[in-house]
Amino acid sequence: MVMPLLPAFLVSLGAGAAYLGVIEGAAEATAALLKYLSGRWADRTRRLLPLAVLGYGLAGLARPFLSIARAPWQVLVVRNIDRVGKGIRTSPRDKLLAASTVRERLAEAFAFHRGMDHAGAALGPLVAAGLLVFWPGDLRRVFLLAAIPGGLAVVALFAVKETTSGLRPAAGGQEPIARAKAPPILLTAIGLFTLGNSTDALLVLRAQTVGVQTVHLPILWSLLHVVRALLSWPMGRLADRFGRRTALITGWIWYAVCYAGFALSTAPWQMWGLFAAYGLVAALTEGSERALIAEAVPGEHRGSALGLYNLVSGVGLLAASIIAGEIWDHVSPAAALLVGATLAFGAAVLLGGHRPAAPAPA
Repeated sequence: MVMPLLPAFLVSLGAGAAYLGVIEGAAEATAALLKYLSGRWADRTRRLLPLAVLGYGLAGLARPFLSIARAPWQVLVVRNIDRVGKGIRTSPRDKLLAASTVRERLAEAFAFHRGMDHAGAALGPLVAAGLLVFWPGDLRRVFLLAAIPGGLAVVALFAVKETTSGLRPAAGGQEPIARAKAPPILLTAIGLFTLGNSTDALLVLRAQTVGVQTVHLPILWSLLHVVRALLSWPMGRLADRFGRRTALITGWIWYAVCYAGFALSTAPWQMWGLFAAYGLVAALTEGSERALIAEAVPGEHRGSALGLYNLVSGVGLLAASIIAGEIWDHVSPAAALLVGATLAFGAAVLLGGHRPAAPAPA
């Protein structure tokens, strides 16, 4: 409900693309650091559900405060608190998911989770669009009502029965720490791709600049997540069957194609096709990335490895969003998007030219 309206809200507060990049980059960097720390903690405990409850609860409480923001810096504060919640919950949740899944279906499991996440992200903007029909231009009211789904998510978590099966705390010492590290080439390629993977909020801003009306932005955002929700699970199954590296490389190349399309677009109707096509990227990459990381380390060290992966991704997103925002404001939107396309293609070439290592024992 919040994200597709955030660029327009910031514009109304006097902020441009550069400030949007700073806000989203800083928010994701905050989340990334906490994902790493919570991943380390997840390897030292058998109780992961309390971290998930805390993370979802904090995020749900923070978002409605956007309704009283009067300056861009206040939006920055709220978004960072929101991402603190995401940082606390993500790595423990991913470890719990990996522990409950057989190795042969890791990509499918992660992709199914991401698909359900995108289903919620598709429904939220439709609700926001409906609210804006009743209260035209009243973005603050929509932000305030965002507290309702956040609260329901926390309530639902209390119905989850946690299992500790397969969650062995990691032993101490230098050798286990070394075993917790994901393959350097894989992390380097992911980091390079992330440098070009600036916040999707800039794509919403791009849609607005080529003429998509504000009331249609939530629907456009919803379309993106509908495609992701529908394709994530089948693409995850295909990745497990035909190769997770292949799926990841294909997704990065498709990202480059889509970003080039966003750069060259000049009309609102083009945005609808581009947003739908762009949805395939997440379906190909999100489950495959996590599965490749999870399979590369022993089970008791997956929390730390997934945390490191999230740290690399978050720091890259911070840099990507700031760089893209600056290029956007001082050169052109097309230049910023073409830089992202180039880096994504470079990451695909880097990973494709490297021979993968054998998976670690479960």
